[in-house]
Amino acid sequence: MPDHTDHRTAGSTPEPGIEAADTEAEAADRTGAAGRADVEAHAFREVLRGLRVWPGELPSFAPEQAPAEPLPLFRQWLREAAEAGVPEPHTMSLATADAAGDPSVRIVMLHDADERGWHFGTHRDSRKGRELAARPRAALAFYWAAVGRQVRVRGTVTAAGPEESAADLHHRSTGALAAALVGHQSEVLGSGAELARAADAAWERARREPDAPVPSWTLYVLRAEEVEFFQGDPHRRQHVRLTYRRTEGGWERKLLWP
Repeated sequence: MPDHTDHRTAGSTPEPGIEAADTEAEAADRTGAAGRADVEAHAFREVLRGLRVWPGELPSFAPEQAPAEPLPLFRQWLREAAEAGVPEPHTMSLATADAAGDPSVRIVMLHDADERGWHFGTHRDSRKGRELAARPRAALAFYWAAVGRQVRVRGTVTAAGPEESAADLHHRSTGALAAALVGHQSEVLGSGAELARAADAAWERARREPDAPVPSWTLYVLRAEEVEFFQGDPHRRQHVRLTYRRTEGGWERKLLWP
């Protein structure tokens, strides 16, 4: 009897009809996936376009009445943001860059603002600490949505000495000390359990030893060269931008187009 068994090997050419069916199915899958991606992208854009800012009235700002220096105005605006119920008005974006000029940004807390500058703290061996050592310049940004205001600060950064850095840390909360005691900031973490053990030990020590030293903790002070204040207009007709620039003779004030 003739042998009708299919002797094709795995590498042989498939039958034309089967190949066409597979190709059409793959194409349909790709088309379907692309269609779903388009729908998701469109839906996301619609969410963004539907979001609104400054739904109510905002405080007024008369730039001609602003003080000669930026610090008093900054302090006033931060207090008013707190009074308006802005959550965590002392948090700010801190932008730094590494030796190659690649930027990075993160949210940190403002520790003080005085005649020396804007103060914040971190471990000197953290990413931002290393970047500030390589390029001692930074920019800060505060945004207080409830009052439609933002403040930008740019300048040089210096590290305070060990005594001042330690005093800064130990004047803060037990939780802040515990977080500093955990250390290893920006290093690779093996597991959540490892962090939990370190955090438990740090909290126990912080409660037992409120003056526990953290040698890597460093207070940094940004000496502003430029400070810009922005007051939004909910009707989008007359936003106000007032910039202060440090000069040899003091501060120079100018309005900017929004």
